[in-house]
Formats: sequence, C-alpha cells, structure tokens
Amino acid sequence: MTGPLSARVTAPAELGLPAGPSGVSWRRLTLDDLDTLVELCAALAASDHPEWTETREELHDELTHSWVDLERDSVLGEADGQVVAFGIQSLMPNAATIVRSIASGGVRPSHRGRGIGRVLLDWQRARARQQLATSDLELPGWFLLYVEERNESGMRLAERAGLPLVRWFTKMERDLAAPIPDLPVPEGLVFRPPTAADADRIRAARDDAFRDHWGSQPTTDEGWASAMGQPTVRFDLGMLALDGDEVAGFVLTDVYPDDFESQGYRGGYIPLVVVRRAWRRRGVAPALLAAVFRAHRAEGFEKVALDVDSENPSGALGLYTGMGFVPESRSVAFVEEF
Repeated sequence: MTGPLSARVTAPAELGLPAGPSGVSWRRLTLDDLDTLVELCAALAASDHPEWTETREELHDELTHSWVDLERDSVLGEADGQVVAFGIQSLMPNAATIVRSIASGGVRPSHRGRGIGRVLLDWQRARARQQLATSDLELPGWFLLYVEERNESGMRLAERAGLPLVRWFTKMERDLAAPIPDLPVPEGLVFRPPTAADADRIRAARDDAFRDHWGSQPTTDEGWASAMGQPTVRFDLGMLALDGDEVAGFVLTDVYPDDFESQGYRGGYIPLVVVRRAWRRRGVAPALLAAVFRAHRAEGFEKVALDVDSENPSGALGLYTGMGFVPESRSVAFVEEF
C-alpha cells in the first residue's frame, strides 16, 4: 500500500440509481420513508434474525447521521406496489487506522432470487469506491458488509461477488436460572452502576481498550451521543469498575421489550464489555459480568445476550463461555480492501 486512497481507488465519476432488474424502480431514501423502512426491516428480521429487529429510533438515527447524505448514499427499490429493497452506504468518520465504508440494507425475502440483491450490491460497492476515493489518508480502505449466516441468499450473493469473508461473530446467550458465581470485586476497585453522567469517561475507556480490536475506530461525539441517548439503554443494569476516578472497565446493557416475544425470553443485551489494558488479567471482566447477571435476575429477566468477535485478541470468547454463555447464531463480515 503506497499513497493516499484518493490515488489508489478507481471510482466512477458519476453514479446514478441502480438499473434493473425488470419490474423494479429505484429512488433515493427520504425521512418520509421511515415508517416504511421500519416495516421492511421487520420483514428482513423475521427471515434473517427473528430474535431482534431495529427500532424506529435506531433507524431514524441511521438516516440522520451527519456522515450520511441520503441524496448520494441511499437507494430504495419498489416493485409490485411495495418497497422491496434498500441500501445505505456510510463512510465512517474518525478514521485512525482504517477508512471504512459500511453497507447496510437488504431485499425483502419474498423478492429474493430475482437479481435485486446483485444490482443493489453492485451499486453499493461503486458508491463505496466513490467515498473511499475522497480520502487523502494513507490508510487501508474497506468496503465492509455484514451478513447473518442464516441469510443464505445474502451469503451466496457476497460469495459470488468475490468478496472475501474475513471474520465471524457469535451471538451468545446466558441462562440466568443457572448459578451465578460469587466473584469478589478485584482489590483496589469499586463497582457501581454507571449513569448518563459517566458517558464521556466510559467512551474514553472504550476507545482506549478497543485499539487492538478488529475494525474498531474511535467513536465520534455524534455517534456516541446517539448510542447513549437511545431509549433502550439501561444504565441501571450495567456495571462500572472504578480505580479512584479512573475507569478500569465497564459493562453496558440495552433492553428491547419489543423483542421479548420473538426472542422467546425476557432479558437484556450487552453491547459492550470493556476492560482497559492496565487492569486486564485481574478478574475484572468476570466480576463485572457476574454483577450484571445478578442485576438482570433481580429485574426478573430470564437470559442475557451478547455478540463476540470469534477471534477477539483479548480472549473474550473463552471468557464468555466460562461465564455460562452458549452460542446461538453467527454473523460474518465480508471486506473488500483497497
């Protein structure tokens, strides 16, 4: 790799709407499509990940982030009197080691196998090249596509397009009826639930601890505020480890009541388990998780879930298995690197 991305990436000078297949018309997404998008994403979820779906608030944030220009970065496909596909291509800010253009979207299950996904993927890859070619950074550039392993047509589409499959992520669940180990708080630390007032120092700890994690880049003010402001965030079901005023580690919890029926249990989801380097190998993560399990159980919850990078360098998969989590499903990451 030599030179900036702008000199290394060949991108189309102009990129209109996708063309084809027969019977499908394309246009740009607008905020007026939000409720339609919620319905379409629910249809995708029912097929590809029935235990969860995006909330209206999450989708609204995705459409309104400052780094998404709906006039250039989005498309919506209509056929047979309904919306059947959408795609958003996001050039992520705060590139420190990688410039990432991340694809999101999908094709309604009833309309798969008609060539819509291929046309959409071709458009997203072309838009990603345009985005990456605007960067003068001398860093790797990624077109990044996540696919649920249960989405067989999506897996075939990415493979036939020649996209390298580079990473596996495992969804894991922990039954709270099983015994919860009584683990001591490591010496010198204080545990307490975090609050919204801790958000800034939690973010700093996250960025520090995740420097060696695959694909991770520093968070932005906007992105972090969006994540912490979601109505699903339950600070009272998380746990913070403090060494004086310093954050040694933390566990955060989200709760999605609308998913309880589809996932088959009442419970929370852990989006982040963080221990900073200076406090690793001291039992901080297991003790934090045990405390979070007890908080969930006291809430009357039956299970708690999380996702883990199967090749996490800090040994997270072994940690979670040892704490009673069992694998339930997998997603994968395809990356075209420039």
